[in-house]
Amino acid sequence: MGIQLGFDEGTLRAAAGATSFSRGEDYVGAVAGLEIGDGTIRATVPGRETYRVELVVTRQAGLSAACNCPYGADGHFCKHCVAVGLAALRQADTVAPRLSADAGPAPRPAAPRSADEEVLTPWLESLDRDALLALVSEEAGGDPDLRGRLVLRAEVARADHALVRDRIKRLLHPGEFARRGYSDPDEADAYAQDVTRAVTMLRTLIAAGRAAEAVDGARWALWRLGEVYEAADEAEELLSPLHDLAAVHLQACRATCPDPEASARWLVGHLLGPLGKASPADPLDYRDTLGPAGLARAVELATEAGRQEPTDKAVRLRHRLLKAQGDVDALIAAYSADLAPNGATHLRIAQELDEAGRTADALEWAERGLRTAGNRYDLDRQLVEWVCARYVRVGRLDDALAVRRDCFRSQSSLTSYRSLRLAARACGRWEEERTAALNLLRASAGSSDFVAGVGHPARLLVDILLDEGDVEAAWQAASGHADDRQLLTLADRLRDHRPTDALGVYLRLLQPLKQATGDEAYHEVARLLRSIRACHERLGTPEEFTRYLTALRTELKRRPKLMKILDSNGL
Repeated sequence: MGIQLGFDEGTLRAAAGATSFSRGEDYVGAVAGLEIGDGTIRATVPGRETYRVELVVTRQAGLSAACNCPYGADGHFCKHCVAVGLAALRQADTVAPRLSADAGPAPRPAAPRSADEEVLTPWLESLDRDALLALVSEEAGGDPDLRGRLVLRAEVARADHALVRDRIKRLLHPGEFARRGYSDPDEADAYAQDVTRAVTMLRTLIAAGRAAEAVDGARWALWRLGEVYEAADEAEELLSPLHDLAAVHLQACRATCPDPEASARWLVGHLLGPLGKASPADPLDYRDTLGPAGLARAVELATEAGRQEPTDKAVRLRHRLLKAQGDVDALIAAYSADLAPNGATHLRIAQELDEAGRTADALEWAERGLRTAGNRYDLDRQLVEWVCARYVRVGRLDDALAVRRDCFRSQSSLTSYRSLRLAARACGRWEEERTAALNLLRASAGSSDFVAGVGHPARLLVDILLDEGDVEAAWQAASGHADDRQLLTLADRLRDHRPTDALGVYLRLLQPLKQATGDEAYHEVARLLRSIRACHERLGTPEEFTRYLTALRTELKRRPKLMKILDSNGL
């Protein structure tokens, strides 16, 4: 029986919004190191940076997520969280739940078959040899790309090792364009297609029982791709072929179990090399092929590399290798050697202990992280989310509220206010908490030493009141403090019943736009003019707007594109 994750695609879409959900769908294939536990899902999503994602599901709070990308760090449900959620859903039908902390790491599951495969596979299995040959011949005749891939497979199946290696080398030779970077998208795309052809050759070798050759070929191809990636100024086009190459290398290793010493050296070199941050290669995926001796050697190599050149990349690799060894205490000791003052390392320790089934120790470390961070403005937000999710899970709602309250005081933001509101409502104490929070902001508005996560507390107060729909109170709080974004929002909401105030805002915001050029500025001028017209109509002074518009058009008549945009807006 598969895991019941407690959410579906609709839940992800509602949490992330349409834009982030759509972008997250494009990143599903990039998810690496997916770990599905009891109510917790963790993975990384590599790109130019490698982002860590954790999804937590509880009955009380539903689905929550944390990611250390800039957007996710602000408390948003980002595209990386969507990608991890979708990847987990795709594996949920085939992942068996962990029965105990002593059961050891579960094997990586295969992706479930799609609906099309459920129909297609049984039909293909029902065909005899002649019918299959006829079908393949017919489809290849009508599809040049398919025919090319089949011919490539046939050639590789007959070729010796030297010929295959030469063919892969020719495919991955970057040519002149790589030396000047990927300024031409067509050239970059063509190179990515050549890498994909090399992947097809390597898969053919594995299918032909020549997995050892495929290991060597994949390692060389990844080395060459690393050189190209390092030289390229725009390398996004290479991420997909990189993932394909890494996948075929892992497949070949599992098929042949190469020498552990050589594999340990390759893995450490690869992950500390140019492709290290972008590569999906994960030591946890290689623990069976490396074995205890290979893993121990890899730890030694990573440790030595870190001594010679201390980098965050080397530290992270050593931690991941220790995790692959399954020695939780050694991993915790490594983390403990360099605890971040904001609680981030305490969170990693808590997550490892939680995954090992040591939930009490996990919570103790997380709480220690909160105490260590104290009222730091950079308190790790994911630590806060983790602790509060655990408190809610076991019914410690008052403790969750206390953490949210402290977090708001040290990291005042609209996000932390919303979290405080949710926690206080769960305890039935929102009114008193709201009063205290707003009083704190009002008292701090005139203080020069107040540190708020999003800037001046008076502006945060305006955002909070707008979020709660109290427009009148927000308008009063905005006096002398609100920025242009807030003033525009206030004017739009006040326009119908306070047109004079709204008109003053619109006129002030339009003034500096007279000096600006470009489509964006011109469309904003048109948008403000429509709002100014609405205010005059509300005030019963349309002729005053006509005079203002006439004067403005006369002043800016030498900007034909602006005139055209105003015409298209009925202005």
